[in-house]
Amino acid sequence: MKASTRPMNHEALSSFMPPLSEEEAQEQARLLKALADPQRLRLLSLLRQHGGVICVLDLARACTLGQSTISHHLRLLREAGLVDCHKQGLWAYYYVKREALERAGKIIAGLS
Repeated sequence: MKASTRPMNHEALSSFMPPLSEEEAQEQARLLKALADPQRLRLLSLLRQHGGVICVLDLARACTLGQSTISHHLRLLREAGLVDCHKQGLWAYYYVKREALERAGKIIAGLS
């Protein structure tokens, strides 16, 4: 059976409009992209395991990644809003933003 090539009327088209704005879709994609990397998932797991704040140096000791690679991944996680940090002297101490993880779960659940 051949599909119709007639354009849809405006009312029919509006029912196919996505519920997300372009800006919301970009923000959610940034969050999910940050979670889609195995090294970043490992870092999040380490951060969650400690339940509080952890220094980059301690993260480097706990995994096989170099400090510059860890810093790169932490920057991407911060930009996505998944982690944050506070500085104390020369060191940055990172922690998971639980509300961002909950938001990621809601995004995924909303797609099912």
